[in-house]
Amino acid sequence: MRVVRFGILSATLLLAFIPAHAADNAAIKEKAAACAGCHGENGISQTENIPSLAGQPDQFLQWQLVFFRAGARKNEQMQPIVEQMTNEDIRNFGAYFSQLPPPKGPEDKDPDLSKKGAQVAAGRRCASCHTDSYAGTKGVARLAGQRQEYLVKALHDYKAGQRIGNGVAAMVDVAYRMSDEEITAVSHYLAHLK
Repeated sequence: MRVVRFGILSATLLLAFIPAHAADNAAIKEKAAACAGCHGENGISQTENIPSLAGQPDQFLQWQLVFFRAGARKNEQMQPIVEQMTNEDIRNFGAYFSQLPPPKGPEDKDPDLSKKGAQVAAGRRCASCHTDSYAGTKGVARLAGQRQEYLVKALHDYKAGQRIGNGVAAMVDVAYRMSDEEITAVSHYLAHLK
Protein backbone atom coordinates (compact mmCIF):
# COMPACT_ATOMS: atom_id res chain seq x y z
CA MET A 1 0.00 0.00 0.00
CA ARG A 2 2.85 2.38 0.86
CA VAL A 3 4.50 1.61 -2.47
CA VAL A 4 1.27 2.38 -4.33
CA ARG A 5 0.83 5.71 -2.46
CA PHE A 6 4.45 6.62 -3.11
CA GLY A 7 3.99 5.78 -6.80
CA ILE A 8 0.83 7.88 -7.06
CA LEU A 9 2.48 10.78 -5.21
CA SER A 10 5.54 10.57 -7.46
CA ALA A 11 3.43 10.49 -10.62
CA THR A 12 1.32 13.42 -9.40
CA LEU A 13 4.41 15.48 -8.63
CA LEU A 14 5.93 14.61 -11.99
CA LEU A 15 2.76 15.58 -13.85
CA ALA A 16 2.56 18.83 -11.90
CA PHE A 17 5.84 19.90 -13.43
CA ILE A 18 5.00 19.04 -17.04
CA PRO A 19 2.71 22.03 -17.77
CA ALA A 20 5.19 24.48 -16.23
CA HIS A 21 8.01 23.05 -18.35
CA ALA A 22 5.81 23.14 -21.46
CA ALA A 23 4.88 26.75 -20.70
CA ASP A 24 8.53 27.64 -20.24
CA ASN A 25 9.38 25.87 -23.48
CA ALA A 26 6.58 27.72 -25.28
CA ALA A 27 7.82 31.05 -23.91
CA ILE A 28 11.37 30.30 -25.03
CA LYS A 29 10.13 29.24 -28.45
CA GLU A 30 8.17 32.49 -28.73
CA LYS A 31 11.22 34.58 -27.81
CA ALA A 32 13.40 32.57 -30.19
CA ALA A 33 10.98 33.29 -33.04
CA ALA A 34 12.53 36.78 -33.21
CA CYS A 35 15.83 35.12 -34.17
CA ALA A 36 14.23 33.50 -37.24
CA GLY A 37 14.38 36.76 -39.20
CA CYS A 38 18.14 36.32 -39.57
CA HIS A 39 18.99 32.81 -38.34
CA GLY A 40 16.10 31.10 -40.10
CA GLU A 41 13.09 29.04 -39.17
CA ASN A 42 14.03 26.46 -36.54
CA GLY A 43 17.52 27.98 -36.37
CA ILE A 44 18.52 26.99 -39.92
CA SER A 45 19.77 30.06 -41.73
CA GLN A 46 18.78 30.82 -45.29
CA THR A 47 20.62 34.16 -45.21
CA GLU A 48 24.12 34.68 -46.57
CA ASN A 49 26.81 35.10 -43.91
CA ILE A 50 24.37 34.38 -41.09
CA PRO A 51 25.08 31.13 -39.21
CA SER A 52 22.60 28.40 -38.46
CA LEU A 53 22.07 27.99 -34.71
CA ALA A 54 20.20 24.69 -34.70
CA GLY A 55 22.23 21.87 -33.20
CA GLN A 56 25.06 24.09 -31.97
CA PRO A 57 26.33 23.03 -28.53
CA ASP A 58 24.50 24.74 -25.67
CA GLN A 59 27.65 26.08 -24.00
CA PHE A 60 29.01 27.40 -27.31
CA LEU A 61 25.81 29.33 -27.98
CA GLN A 62 25.78 30.78 -24.48
CA TRP A 63 29.38 31.96 -24.77
CA GLN A 64 28.73 33.63 -28.12
CA LEU A 65 25.79 35.55 -26.66
CA VAL A 66 27.91 36.59 -23.68
CA PHE A 67 30.71 37.75 -26.00
CA PHE A 68 28.22 39.79 -28.05
CA ARG A 69 26.62 41.25 -24.91
CA ALA A 70 30.01 42.21 -23.48
CA GLY A 71 31.09 43.75 -26.80
CA ALA A 72 33.96 41.29 -27.29
CA ARG A 73 32.25 40.14 -30.50
CA LYS A 74 30.88 42.95 -32.61
CA ASN A 75 27.83 42.86 -34.85
CA GLU A 76 25.49 45.78 -35.47
CA GLN A 77 22.40 43.58 -35.58
CA MET A 78 23.27 41.42 -32.56
CA GLN A 79 24.46 44.12 -30.14
CA PRO A 80 21.09 45.79 -29.45
CA ILE A 81 19.39 42.40 -29.09
CA VAL A 82 21.83 40.84 -26.63
CA GLU A 83 22.14 43.99 -24.53
CA GLN A 84 18.55 43.30 -23.41
CA MET A 85 19.18 39.62 -22.59
CA THR A 86 19.38 38.40 -19.03
CA ASN A 87 21.64 35.54 -18.01
CA GLU A 88 18.53 33.35 -17.82
CA ASP A 89 17.60 34.33 -21.40
CA ILE A 90 21.08 33.34 -22.55
CA ARG A 91 20.84 29.96 -20.80
CA ASN A 92 17.38 29.38 -22.28
CA PHE A 93 18.42 30.31 -25.82
CA GLY A 94 21.47 28.04 -25.61
CA ALA A 95 19.35 25.12 -24.43
CA TYR A 96 16.60 25.77 -26.98
CA PHE A 97 18.75 26.02 -30.12
CA SER A 98 21.06 23.19 -29.07
CA GLN A 99 18.10 20.81 -29.01
CA LEU A 100 16.88 21.64 -32.52
CA PRO A 101 17.88 19.27 -35.33
CA PRO A 102 21.03 20.59 -37.03
CA PRO A 103 21.01 21.59 -40.67
CA LYS A 104 21.74 18.91 -43.21
CA GLY A 105 24.40 19.88 -45.66
CA PRO A 106 23.20 20.46 -49.23
CA GLU A 107 24.00 18.05 -52.03
CA ASP A 108 27.72 18.16 -52.75
CA LYS A 109 28.16 19.15 -56.39
CA ASP A 110 31.93 19.34 -56.12
CA PRO A 111 33.21 16.17 -54.39
CA ASP A 112 36.78 16.91 -55.51
CA LEU A 113 36.70 20.18 -53.55
CA SER A 114 35.29 18.31 -50.56
CA LYS A 115 38.13 15.79 -50.80
CA LYS A 116 40.65 18.66 -50.72
CA GLY A 117 38.73 20.17 -47.80
CA ALA A 118 38.85 16.90 -45.89
CA GLN A 119 42.63 16.84 -46.37
CA VAL A 120 42.88 20.43 -45.09
CA ALA A 121 40.71 19.58 -42.06
CA ALA A 122 42.85 16.54 -41.28
CA GLY A 123 46.09 18.47 -41.79
CA ARG A 124 44.95 21.34 -39.56
CA ARG A 125 43.63 18.87 -36.97
CA CYS A 126 40.16 20.48 -36.91
CA ALA A 127 38.64 17.34 -35.38
CA SER A 128 40.84 17.64 -32.30
CA CYS A 129 38.55 20.43 -31.06
CA HIS A 130 35.41 20.15 -33.19
CA THR A 131 35.13 16.32 -32.80
CA ASP A 132 35.49 13.63 -35.44
CA SER A 133 31.99 14.32 -36.76
CA TYR A 134 32.51 18.10 -36.60
CA ALA A 135 29.39 18.32 -34.41
CA GLY A 136 31.23 20.44 -31.84
CA THR A 137 31.16 19.94 -28.10
CA LYS A 138 30.70 22.12 -25.03
CA GLY A 139 32.17 25.53 -25.96
CA VAL A 140 33.31 24.44 -29.44
CA ALA A 141 31.17 25.13 -32.52
CA ARG A 142 29.40 22.62 -34.69
CA LEU A 143 30.81 22.95 -38.22
CA ALA A 144 29.03 20.11 -40.03
CA GLY A 145 26.23 21.50 -42.19
CA GLN A 146 26.99 25.15 -41.40
CA ARG A 147 26.58 27.63 -44.26
CA GLN A 148 29.64 27.54 -46.50
CA GLU A 149 30.03 31.30 -47.01
CA TYR A 150 29.66 31.82 -43.25
CA LEU A 151 32.50 29.36 -42.57
CA VAL A 152 34.66 31.22 -45.13
CA LYS A 153 33.84 34.53 -43.45
CA ALA A 154 34.56 33.18 -39.96
CA LEU A 155 37.95 31.77 -41.02
CA HIS A 156 38.88 35.06 -42.71
CA ASP A 157 37.80 36.95 -39.57
CA TYR A 158 39.98 34.70 -37.40
CA LYS A 159 42.87 35.06 -39.84
CA ALA A 160 42.58 38.86 -39.72
CA GLY A 161 42.29 38.88 -35.90
CA GLN A 162 38.76 40.31 -36.10
CA ARG A 163 36.98 37.43 -34.39
CA ILE A 164 37.15 37.16 -30.63
CA GLY A 165 35.84 34.32 -28.49
CA ASN A 166 36.75 31.11 -26.76
CA GLY A 167 39.48 29.17 -28.48
CA VAL A 168 40.45 32.29 -30.39
CA ALA A 169 44.20 31.70 -30.05
CA ALA A 170 43.94 28.25 -31.58
CA MET A 171 41.62 29.43 -34.36
CA VAL A 172 43.80 32.44 -35.22
CA ASP A 173 46.84 30.18 -35.41
CA VAL A 174 45.04 27.68 -37.65
CA ALA A 175 43.36 30.26 -39.89
CA TYR A 176 46.43 32.48 -40.21
CA ARG A 177 48.36 29.68 -41.88
CA MET A 178 45.56 28.79 -44.33
CA SER A 179 45.56 29.98 -47.92
CA ASP A 180 42.36 31.29 -49.47
CA GLU A 181 42.12 28.05 -51.46
CA GLU A 182 42.38 25.98 -48.27
CA ILE A 183 39.73 28.12 -46.56
CA THR A 184 37.39 27.64 -49.52
CA ALA A 185 38.02 23.88 -49.65
CA VAL A 186 37.60 23.19 -45.92
CA SER A 187 34.49 25.39 -45.76
CA HIS A 188 32.98 23.51 -48.70
CA TYR A 189 33.77 20.16 -47.11
CA LEU A 190 32.30 21.07 -43.71
CA ALA A 191 29.18 22.69 -45.16
CA HIS A 192 28.36 19.53 -47.09
CA LEU A 193 28.86 17.07 -44.24
CA LYS A 194 25.72 15.15 -43.38
